[in-house]
Amino acid sequence: MRKIGVFVCHCGSNIAGVVNVPQVVEEAGKLPDVAHAVDYKYLCSEPGQKLIREAIAEKGLDGVVIAACSPRMHESTFRSATEEAGLNPYQCEIANIREQCSWVHQHEKDKATEKAALIIRSMVEKTKRNEPLEPIGIPLTKQALVIGAGIAGIQAALDIANGGYEVVVVEKLPSIGGHMAQLAETFPTLDCSQCILTPKTVETGKHKKIKLLTYSEIEEVKGYVGNFDVKIRRKASYVDWSKCNGCGLCQEKCPQKVTSDFEGRLGPRKAIYTLSPQAVPNKPVLDRDNCRYFQTGKCQICAKLCPVGAVDYTQQDSIVEEKVGAIVVATGYDLFPKAKIGEYGYGEYADVIDGLQFERLLSASGPTAGEVRRPSDGKVPKEVVFVQCVGSRDPEKGMPYCSKICCMYTAKHAMLYKHKVPDGQAYVFYMDIRAGGKGYEEFVARAMEEDHVLYLRGRVSRIFQDGDKLMVWGADTLSGKQVEIAADMVVLATAIVPSAGAKDLAQKLRISTDEFGFFNEAHPKLRPVESLTQGIYLVGAGQAPRDIPEAVAQASGAASKVQALFSGEKLVQEPTIAVVDPEVCAGCGICVGACPYEARILNPLRHIAQVNEALCQGCGACVVACPNKASQLRGLSSVQMMAMIDTLV
Repeated sequence: MRKIGVFVCHCGSNIAGVVNVPQVVEEAGKLPDVAHAVDYKYLCSEPGQKLIREAIAEKGLDGVVIAACSPRMHESTFRSATEEAGLNPYQCEIANIREQCSWVHQHEKDKATEKAALIIRSMVEKTKRNEPLEPIGIPLTKQALVIGAGIAGIQAALDIANGGYEVVVVEKLPSIGGHMAQLAETFPTLDCSQCILTPKTVETGKHKKIKLLTYSEIEEVKGYVGNFDVKIRRKASYVDWSKCNGCGLCQEKCPQKVTSDFEGRLGPRKAIYTLSPQAVPNKPVLDRDNCRYFQTGKCQICAKLCPVGAVDYTQQDSIVEEKVGAIVVATGYDLFPKAKIGEYGYGEYADVIDGLQFERLLSASGPTAGEVRRPSDGKVPKEVVFVQCVGSRDPEKGMPYCSKICCMYTAKHAMLYKHKVPDGQAYVFYMDIRAGGKGYEEFVARAMEEDHVLYLRGRVSRIFQDGDKLMVWGADTLSGKQVEIAADMVVLATAIVPSAGAKDLAQKLRISTDEFGFFNEAHPKLRPVESLTQGIYLVGAGQAPRDIPEAVAQASGAASKVQALFSGEKLVQEPTIAVVDPEVCAGCGICVGACPYEARILNPLRHIAQVNEALCQGCGACVVACPNKASQLRGLSSVQMMAMIDTLV
C-alpha cells in the first residue's frame, strides 16, 4: 500500500481560471493509495515547496504527484523539494494540467475539470509503480570546444578560459573576428568596431588556455557530454605558420590580384593574403585557386622572398583530434542569397549593394579608405536610398521572420553617410521601425532629427538604371503618394540567414534546427543557450538574428553553463534512461539502428544489446522498435504505461 500525496497548483489563474481546482482535489483524495490531497495558488513558490516538504514529513508520503504546468518548466524544482524532504526525487511526478488541459480547453470548463482529474489519476497509477532511482556518475573531460570565432565565440572562449579551463577554438576563416571585423562602427554608440573588437581578438590569440585553430572545420563529432571526441580538418594554408613572422612581404610582392570576399568584392586582395591588417593570427593563407604557381607552375615570388622560408607549396590538409567535455556553437550568420533578390537589381547594377558592402565603404581600412564612393565609377553619391526588409518578413520568399538588426544598422549607415557626405541626402524605405534595445529608439530618432535622414514608410516596387542614376520607385503609405527617387546608390538591408554549412554541422553534432536552419534551443525561456543534446550550447546569430550585445550576453551565459558543468569531478546523468533485459534480448540489433543518439551497440561476446548510459537520452525509440520488449525505460516501463492507459480509457 502506497501513501501518495497529490498537490494541485492554481498557477495563478492559468489553471484555476478554467479548471475547478477544489473539485479536482476532492476527487484526487478519493483515489486508492492517495493519502493526502491539497491545492495551492503557486506551488513553485517557496511557500508552495515548503507545503510539499512538510506534507511528506508529516503524512509519511512515499510518492508525490504535482498537478501543475509542463515538467519542462518545474520538474527539477519539485524533485529538489521532495529530495530535501528525504524522499527519492524520482518518486515525484508531474501531471500537466496547464498546457495539456486548461490552456487548450479555456471555453470548456466542465470538460477541462474532468480531464484534469483523469490526468492526475493516470499519474497516480504511474507513481504507484515507481522505483527509487539514483543518478549515474560519468567521467568528465574539462576542455571545451568553441565552433566559430566571431564576437560570440570569442567571448565564450575568453570567459571559459578565464575560468581556468582549456578551450579549443575552431574558425573556418584564416583569422578570427567574424562579421564584426568587417564593420566600421557599431550602434548605438558609434564605437569603432575594431577598437572594441581588436583587444578581444589579441587576447584570444595570446591566451595560454586557448588553442586557436583557424582555417579549420569540424570533420566529425562522436561521444557524449563530458566526453566528446572531435576530428578537426585544418585546411592547407601553404604557409608554415610556426615559421611565419607575419612580416607581410609575401603579400606586398605577390603579383596576382583577385577580388576580396572580406571587402564585399568591392576591392582586391593578393593570392597570398590575410583578411585584414588587424588579423589574428596575423599569418597569411595562399589561395591555391588563384595562385600563379599552382595554375601555371611559374612564379614562386612569395617563396623566394620569404625571409624565414615559411611558404610550403606541398602542404596538405591535416586532421587534428581533440577530446572535449562541452561544445559551444557560435557559427554566426550570412546574408540572404543575392540571387533571390533580383527585383532590386542586385548583381545587375553595380551601385546596388548590401549592408556589409556599405560597411566596407565606411571603414577606414576598407577599399576606399573610409570614403563613400560608388562602385561603378568611384564618384561620391549625393543621394543614397536605403531599403529595409529585403528578404525579411517576406513569406513569399520563405522568410517570414524579422532579421532584428536591420532597422538599427540602416539608421547607422544613413547617419554615417551624412557624416562623410554632409551635402548628401539619405532616404530610408521601411515597413516598421523595430528598435528594441537600450538607447536604440533614441538612436533612430537622432538619425531623423539631427542628420535629417528622410524615412519613407512603404515598399520599393522597382529599381532600374537610367543613365548614371538608379531610379527607385516606391510608395509612401503615410501620405498615400507614389515616390520616385533618382539615386546615385542603393543599399539593401538583406535578411540574416544561418551561415553556410550550419545544417551539415547540426547533423554532425546531432542537434536540431528550425525550418529556417537556425539552431533550436532546448527551451526559449528557461534554457535559451542549451541545445537538446546535453553538453552542446548555442550562442549568437546561429540560433537567431542577434545584435552584438545580445550575442555577447549569450556567450557569457553559455560559458557559465560550461563552467558549471566542469565544476564537479564527475558528471551526473539522469537515470531515466533505457535498460535491456538480457533474458529477453534476442540480439537482433533493431534497437541499434533505431537509436538517434548512437547510444547502443551489440555486445560481440554476449550477442545482446548494450546501452551507453552517458549517451542515452531516454527518448524511447528503442522501446518502440524492440520486437521482444527487451528494452524498457527506467521510470516509464511498459507496465506503468499500460496502467496509465487503462486508467484513461
